[in-house]
Amino acid sequence: MKKSVLTRYRVMAYVTGVLLVLLCLCMIGKYVLEIDGADDATFVVSMAHGWLYVVYLLFAFDLGSKAKWPVGKQLWVLLAGTVPTAVFFVERKISRELDGKVEQGAPAAVKV
Repeated sequence: MKKSVLTRYRVMAYVTGVLLVLLCLCMIGKYVLEIDGADDATFVVSMAHGWLYVVYLLFAFDLGSKAKWPVGKQLWVLLAGTVPTAVFFVERKISRELDGKVEQGAPAAVKV
């Protein structure tokens, strides 16, 4: 597995997590605090999170298939992008687990 697979997963995990936290804040502003203009912000952030969550799903699935995770673990990682702040904890755990397994630019083995 290449380092780029883990890197792109990590980037999308953070983007998805930040957008989901921002969406929660927008919803609080819209429904609890009744802030003017929160409707527009909520719409924009929810659309961005929705589309980028799909990209997160693709990258997380690619990482899981290359790491040969069982289905349960794969689902756990995929659903982490739907619970506010969960993706940050899951990303940290996955990154620590896979850092040792990711090749660090070592030259390819020559088959004889």
